[in-house]
Amino acid sequence: MKKEIIISIIIVIAIVMGNIITQNYTAKSVNMITDDLEQLKSDLSKNENEIDSDKATYTVNKVYNDWSSVHDKMAYYIEHDELEKVETNITAMKSFVESGEYAESVSELDKTIFILKHIEDKYVFNLQNVF
Repeated sequence: MKKEIIISIIIVIAIVMGNIITQNYTAKSVNMITDDLEQLKSDLSKNENEIDSDKATYTVNKVYNDWSSVHDKMAYYIEHDELEKVETNITAMKSFVESGEYAESVSELDKTIFILKHIEDKYVFNLQNVF
């Protein structure tokens, strides 16, 4: 009986620690990408003539590369459908920026930020998500 209780406590501690680690990584990754997207949004919200296309292309490529590195690690514990939505929006945003269609890229950017915040909220450890 004593062994079972110790094993159960170890399992619960391992689950809680794993959840804390993944939640912190998710929050850090989402904030990093969201900050880059907010910067890109402010750059693209200017008049069409004032937009620096090289800077916008650099920023969107940085977001795409950051997402690629984060995606691999998050795929271990987050639903692939959620991650696929983000990747689809980032790819569409990248193609719109490269083709100079900035209004459409801002729309995809807003969708991406929304989905990233949804992922962060969905996987936070609280009583609402547990029950």
